[in-house]
Amino acid sequence: MSRAPDGPALLSGDAKRSYVRDMFTAIAPRYDLLNHLLSLNIDRGWRRRAVRRLGWDRVPDGTYLDACAGTLDLAAEVAHQPGFRGRVVGADFVVPMLQRGRAKHEGLRTVGADTLRLPFGDGSFDGAVVGFGIRNLVDVDAGLVELRRVLRPRARLVILDFTLPRSRLVRALYLAYFRRILPVVGRAVSKHTDAYTYLPNSVLEFATPDALADGMRRAGFDAVGFDRLTFGIAAVHWGGVP
Repeated sequence: MSRAPDGPALLSGDAKRSYVRDMFTAIAPRYDLLNHLLSLNIDRGWRRRAVRRLGWDRVPDGTYLDACAGTLDLAAEVAHQPGFRGRVVGADFVVPMLQRGRAKHEGLRTVGADTLRLPFGDGSFDGAVVGFGIRNLVDVDAGLVELRRVLRPRARLVILDFTLPRSRLVRALYLAYFRRILPVVGRAVSKHTDAYTYLPNSVLEFATPDALADGMRRAGFDAVGFDRLTFGIAAVHWGGVP
């Protein structure tokens, strides 16, 4: 199994792709439990905020993509919306994660696929969401371009992910939690030696909300914006297709 390096430096290229696939395959059985435990269940509210930004009610019978879908929490949140009559497709290159999430809604469809090379035609979807996965891509800019490609005109992309708080006090508490508590609890529950060291490191290395918004604009999205959530420890971004 590929291993993450010690310290904040992260893998890149094929080494990162291989590590991410192996890591998420290994932690899939405990992934949902740890998400809710380590976030104190706050992540559920974040997903609801993200889905509200999707604007699915513009095309309630449309087709929507959950990219880097993992265990399909965001896909299920969309599918469970009152009045939603469409279809949600979850795509992820870690198939065991998708298998864990299929029972969350009977109408979900899944595809084993890398978000950098989605097996869909141009303009296939009326909207897309990405939850806690965009920073794991080998090339974030290329991923944004690929997501733009598969969206129809007037569709919206929504991205939910962690970020660093601006407040010095909150940032200090956040980093202490990330560096001292999360790896210990994550290792004890998941039994994976370094997954919950890699995951906080990936947040520390990830683009700022402003930088991610700029990347979305470069990829061709307009009306780009973002909200910081829960003292700035996460952010939800959105952008439309002209």
